[in-house]
Amino acid sequence: MSLFLCLAYLFFIGSVFGWVLEVFFRKFFSSSNPEHKWINPGFCVGPYVPLYGSGLCILYLLAALGERSGLGASAAGKLLLFAAMAVSMTGIEYLAGLALLKWAKLRLWDYSGCRGNIQGLICPLFSFFWAVLGAVYYFLVHPHVLSALDWLSHNLAFSFVIGYFFGVFTLDVAYSAHLAARVKRFAEENNVVVRYEALKAHIQSARSEARQRIHFFFALRSELPLAEHLRSAADALETIKHRF
Repeated sequence: MSLFLCLAYLFFIGSVFGWVLEVFFRKFFSSSNPEHKWINPGFCVGPYVPLYGSGLCILYLLAALGERSGLGASAAGKLLLFAAMAVSMTGIEYLAGLALLKWAKLRLWDYSGCRGNIQGLICPLFSFFWAVLGAVYYFLVHPHVLSALDWLSHNLAFSFVIGYFFGVFTLDVAYSAHLAARVKRFAEENNVVVRYEALKAHIQSARSEARQRIHFFFALRSELPLAEHLRSAADALETIKHRF
């Protein structure tokens, strides 16, 4: 089975399971959702978060490299491997967050309240969490990932499901990019950065107060123009104090 198909499968699994984790995090722990509403997380509309899909691919490759190189044979080697996982995941998180800030003036997460943060995109605390997650992956998840890949090698017809996923995902990215472009125009006109999750929570609250149907997946859909929601969502706007 080709490495490309393996990584496509892992991206699919990681994106979906990461979405489930983020849904519960937004519901019970996110400070940008003080009313603890169910909010569809991330940039896309569908039930997937690409950051987690990319992360699972990276963790799989690093774990496989650690096993082949012998790093996993010693405690020191494992610690080095977990550090590499933390650095890789932190790098992905920073690049993804920076791209959204520069291109769309969107902030999907904010670590500004954490000590040692860089532009609110990464911080030592969450890098440590990535290292812990890397250890959890290596000891608990990686064996199941290998089993899943073995299952796929004997059930290649499932690759059509993976292809369907990427087709839907591509359309979703195009749709979400169109929405982001509208948000970007408002942000540039008002010299602000938009906190995406806070904007979603604001629109849900506004629809709830107006007794309108709440769209879980299409969180930005509303009878009011998007620009009007942006003007009234003070908590979702962040004045730009420096260039990103």
